[in-house]
Amino acid sequence: MRFILVPLLFLSIFSKAQNPYPQDYFRNPLDIPIVLAGTFAELRSNHFHGGLDIKTQQRVGLKVHASASGFVSRIKISHYGYGKALYITHPNGYTSVYGHLQHFNPEIEAYIKKLQYKKESYEVEVFPQAGELPVNQGDIIAYSGNTGGSGGPHLHFEIRDKEEHPINPMLFGFDIKDTSKPIISDLYAYPLGDSSYVNNSTVKQKLRLIPIKSGDYVVENIEAYGDIGFAVGTTDRQDLAANKNGVYNIQTFINGNENFELNFKSFGFDETKYINRLIDYEVYKTKRQRVQKLFVDNNPLSLFDSVINNGVIKIKDSTYSVYKIRVSDFKKNDTWVTLTIKGEKNNSVKFTSPKTTPYYIYANQTTNLKEGRVSVDMYPDTFYDDFYIDFHVDNDTLKLDKDTIPLKKSIKISYDVSNYSDEDKNKLYIAELLGYKNFPAYSSTKRNGNNLYTFTKTLGTYALTMDDEKPSVKPINFKDGQWLSNFRYLKLKIDDDLSGISNYRATVNGKWILMEYDYKTKTLIHDFNDGVVTDTKNNLKVIVTDNVGNSSTFESVFYRK
Repeated sequence: MRFILVPLLFLSIFSKAQNPYPQDYFRNPLDIPIVLAGTFAELRSNHFHGGLDIKTQQRVGLKVHASASGFVSRIKISHYGYGKALYITHPNGYTSVYGHLQHFNPEIEAYIKKLQYKKESYEVEVFPQAGELPVNQGDIIAYSGNTGGSGGPHLHFEIRDKEEHPINPMLFGFDIKDTSKPIISDLYAYPLGDSSYVNNSTVKQKLRLIPIKSGDYVVENIEAYGDIGFAVGTTDRQDLAANKNGVYNIQTFINGNENFELNFKSFGFDETKYINRLIDYEVYKTKRQRVQKLFVDNNPLSLFDSVINNGVIKIKDSTYSVYKIRVSDFKKNDTWVTLTIKGEKNNSVKFTSPKTTPYYIYANQTTNLKEGRVSVDMYPDTFYDDFYIDFHVDNDTLKLDKDTIPLKKSIKISYDVSNYSDEDKNKLYIAELLGYKNFPAYSSTKRNGNNLYTFTKTLGTYALTMDDEKPSVKPINFKDGQWLSNFRYLKLKIDDDLSGISNYRATVNGKWILMEYDYKTKTLIHDFNDGVVTDTKNNLKVIVTDNVGNSSTFESVFYRK
């Protein structure tokens, strides 16, 4: 067996090495070497990362080039997400995506600002026709930035196929220096059957990883019986970056035979809801560690490959099994974990009964929970499993279990507010209470008569909250009555401590002006180069409204010539 084991492993590993993607079609979208802040399909909050995050040396304003010839097929500007984003469709059917941009090249900038002024909205989305905005490979299409949900200056870069599925850009020949092996930080073992256990326990066990000189790991031998699964916490690090990124491939082997593979080559955006089933959601929420299950736990992800028996290991009494995990980055640097499992049936193991409550959720059925003036509607296929749920209402506070159970789709929480005065009804919203201080985080709330409701994909504690405070609006770089002839920008700071900013509107001499809102810095910025402010004396009026309708009006006069 010793002579058969190694060829089987390496035949499995390298038999899938063929790459069907063009290697010289796309160029680096920047003029600097690619150094990554984030890798493809990296595990993020509630989603897989759809591309590469390319570092821009902690700067904004770097030239962004068309990675290949084609035409601008979509432009989307939003306060969150990709911020200012540009999409280029190429003749070979692929689409490249550029996100978190500072601004576009002059032609595209004029095109999109015309639309923004027409719609009187900063947030716009448009799908130009093939002949409107053609580009050649290498053309400057934009400048890198930090817009939207970016945590720092970088360029988000994607390649999508005809079905809009993102594909790992590394498969197209981008070269990134990486000679480091992936890091393995955590390993868990899971008893998966009613009569299964690990080290005489029926609950999951964190196993101790022991590093060896090769950079691989071994694990203290374990005793187990029945159906067993594992989960691994792992990251990768490229040579020119200190940050930790995601890995490219994870395989497992039992007694020399591959039984599971997780391959980060491509996925569909509709699959992102399953990420919280791939990771151990409870470990993530309680310990802030993302460990990936190495078994298919009622999860239809397309990332799974070469799965036998759902990746579950069946351990029989009086046996010895060798379980191996291989974690690889794109450059084929790999790290191995090896552990020996002794099959040991123990009739003295105590099986603990799961918690019970008066409320049981059937995953394939509609459930309505109601107490007092609060009700919760749960729809079929919201949860992965049947389970007992904690449900309790105390005045206007709803305790709906803990945020340790993942949801596939939203549930509806409703409050009957008929006992409130009409004035108070207009100031109420539903908030999720977060942290040990129970900070009230606004949950998008709608009203239908005396009913307030919200949709959420998170269990936890919710409460009816009141916001009767107006947003604040303050000038940053000017004063009332000031001459601003030499100013490029007009800046204000807006904020709301409770329900949050809903919308804003700015006018000069009664005409709408474009102001860009950066929620991270809470600033509104107008660029005088737009050319819409042409008078000498200008009356500025900014109206800011929060999510329950409280509004503040800021007015000022400034002069330009």
